[in-house]
Amino acid sequence: MDMINFDGLLIGIATFLIIGLFHPVVVKAEYYWGTKCWWIFLVLGIAGTVASLLVESVFVSAICGVFAFSSFWTIKEVFEQEERVLKGWFPKNPKRTYPEQKP
Repeated sequence: MDMINFDGLLIGIATFLIIGLFHPVVVKAEYYWGTKCWWIFLVLGIAGTVASLLVESVFVSAICGVFAFSSFWTIKEVFEQEERVLKGWFPKNPKRTYPEQKP
């Protein structure tokens, strides 16, 4: 054990930061565009997946994979964020129309 390997720790920190970054992105995206923006996160997820498969560095590949699947998860979160807005947990954008609240 001549050298300490920091890759796992750095990937963990990057994962934490990426997930933390996506929370306000979900809130803002739903506020300004509603659920119509889901396809943007699909494209980002596909791009991250392709990058993860093509990059030679295991470290960068892992970061791209975390970004990709965080993007895919964000699609679900955008739709759930709309439900949270309809429940009054987050503010509505007065410039947008919202669907009827589901029972």
